[in-house]
Amino acid sequence: MTAPDDRLALASDEDSATAADWERATAAVLRKSRRLREEDPDDRVWTTLTRTTLDGIPVAPIGTPASLEGLTTAGRPSRAGAWDVRTPLSGGDASALNEAALVDLENGGTSLLLDVDEGVDLAAVLRGVLLDLAPVALDRPSAAQAAALADVLEAYDGPVAAGANLSFDPQSLDLFSAADTEEGEEPAEQLVALARRAWQLGVLGLVVDGTALHDRGASDAQELGWTMAVGIDYLRVLTAGGMSVEEAAKVIEFRYAATDEQFPTIAKLRAARRLWARVLEASGSGAVAMRQHAVTSRPMMTTFDPWVNMLRTTVAAFAAGAGGADAVTVVPFDEPLGRPDAFGRRIARNTSSLLIEESHLAVVADPAGGSYAVERLTDDLAVAGWAELGRIEEAGGASSLAARQGVVDRVSATAAERDAQVADRSRPITGLSEFPNLAETLPQREPAEGRRVRRYGWAFEALRAEPAASPVFLATMGPIAAHTARATFATNLLAAGGVAVEVAGPTDGVESVLAAYRGQPVVCLAGTDPAYAEWGADLVAALRGAGASYVVLAGKPGEKINITEDTVDDSAAMGVDALAFLTRIREALA
Repeated sequence: MTAPDDRLALASDEDSATAADWERATAAVLRKSRRLREEDPDDRVWTTLTRTTLDGIPVAPIGTPASLEGLTTAGRPSRAGAWDVRTPLSGGDASALNEAALVDLENGGTSLLLDVDEGVDLAAVLRGVLLDLAPVALDRPSAAQAAALADVLEAYDGPVAAGANLSFDPQSLDLFSAADTEEGEEPAEQLVALARRAWQLGVLGLVVDGTALHDRGASDAQELGWTMAVGIDYLRVLTAGGMSVEEAAKVIEFRYAATDEQFPTIAKLRAARRLWARVLEASGSGAVAMRQHAVTSRPMMTTFDPWVNMLRTTVAAFAAGAGGADAVTVVPFDEPLGRPDAFGRRIARNTSSLLIEESHLAVVADPAGGSYAVERLTDDLAVAGWAELGRIEEAGGASSLAARQGVVDRVSATAAERDAQVADRSRPITGLSEFPNLAETLPQREPAEGRRVRRYGWAFEALRAEPAASPVFLATMGPIAAHTARATFATNLLAAGGVAVEVAGPTDGVESVLAAYRGQPVVCLAGTDPAYAEWGADLVAALRGAGASYVVLAGKPGEKINITEDTVDDSAAMGVDALAFLTRIREALA
């Protein structure tokens, strides 16, 4: 072994920068962008650049050795090699599903995730599928569907792939419509029976589906806490039914959402393993590896500019793979438009294939391990998830109506907080709230009954779905070089609400703007502060005289520019509540 004094020196003589040097350089950039004042100390960059997650966890701009102080959890993903590329299929046509399944498995998919209508013949769907090589799982099945998959696996000639899963998860199915307690025994009996059939088959039997909560707006810690509570509930039911804790743990798979927030997703999957290991330890069990299935987030996707969904799912799949997920499902980019076509499914499959085969992401186990920032975030998420578990257990556990209602209430509060951040665009959504394209032609897909998903951009999508009938007149002041910044800002902001603009173009005064004006009821001034101060007030008066009923200023009104809040009807600058502003504009246009 190499002695400590002889360790390889990776830093060169020029690599002598200190934390103070970084603070100084970063502060200079922030001062230029006016995010720091000249008199602010350089070390204020830490508080300026630190962001806080929806769970109240501070995330520093960079990790440092100090980030590892006070960690309370430990543990790393142990998946070796490529993850299982689990392709999703949905519908009610057994023949079409079978054809798509075979195509997926022949072209990069390694397992199937089936979301089929009640009564669909699973034997017909899986005809020709080599069940000893390709595991099959179900997406939120009823007990009857889970039992039907068990029938198919039992009838297969030979052993079946160990990664197959009957996928029963009554807690997630009932979460937002909690069943009466008198009916509680029936799901428990079904749970035990299906778990025993899975154990005899040598496959998984149950899913703890965190995506059910994520789809309704839950934060990462809420998803972690709920899945731990459900996992504990299933352990209790199964051990009461005669299984050991180890046996019960071996038939359970956890399903988590992977979002385009790369580091939180990596940290969430790493934190989940630590939490489940602690649960099993407290239950008197030996070590049982946690089986994780990551599904790219549906709430993060958009109907408009759906091509951006490819980028979102690529980042999410990268994070899931780096976080150690055993199986990864990439939701096709066109799912928000209807039933994904062959192209959408191919892109989804190829996302994992490229990450595994060309980016070699699966060559290294836990590539994020040891990162100061990721280790800190993993620990903080684990602690926050454990606290959420404590709240659920104190209220009676996952099967308690009171505990469920508490979960629903907390998730609703988180969703409202996220909505506010989306509304003021501090949480931007590319192609929807930022850089929207009103002229786009959306690809057409076969209609399909969608699942209950609370998409992050739902409010903007509602506005875009019904474009404003008339445009806003963009009163650009001065040459293009002078007005382009605010004109672009205003154009993008209005487009996010389905409002088009008609632009005056280069102008040199009030008369040239009026020459381009065509009587639109709503006008928006876009120019520099000096232009506003010189002739903005005169332009407002002239436009009102020419028929404008609602005048908006791109920028902040004030005495310095001779345009006050009394001069105009509305204004928009960075940080504006975009949804409220757009609602007012559309009302004025109507």
